[in-house]
Amino acid sequence: MFIKYFDGTSREAVIVDQEVPYPDGKLIVSRTDTTGIITHANQAFIDMSGYMLEELIGTNHSILRHPDMPSAAFKDLWDTIQSGKKWHGYVKNLRKDGAYYWVKATVIPNIRNGQLMGYTSVRRKPSRSKVDECTALYKTMLADQGA
Repeated sequence: MFIKYFDGTSREAVIVDQEVPYPDGKLIVSRTDTTGIITHANQAFIDMSGYMLEELIGTNHSILRHPDMPSAAFKDLWDTIQSGKKWHGYVKNLRKDGAYYWVKATVIPNIRNGQLMGYTSVRRKPSRSKVDECTALYKTMLADQGA
């Protein structure tokens, strides 16, 4: 499948309709620069994404974007964090092997000495009811955006 990203870039990716369950008690943590390039990934992130650390560092975080995610969700994320506020949301991520996993994400701007340095994202296990709710909502949003 050909995936187009909000920044105009695109890539070919394998998509497999198989969910990988989010592990209990784990937090996925990553940091990016101000443009979304990954600068840090913890072991839970490496494990769930299916990528090696070397494949993640220096790559745009959108590498995890599943085509079932509407662009409006990411526009809201970027509008929120670029205004200096914390963002919360539910995201369906694409693994390297084409399977997917859901997260409850919080993204926080990293500000040092009054200057934006990048962003930290912490992901937790989402409730199944929220995943089901977001699956339906995102399907409607994708239809509305003409996907």
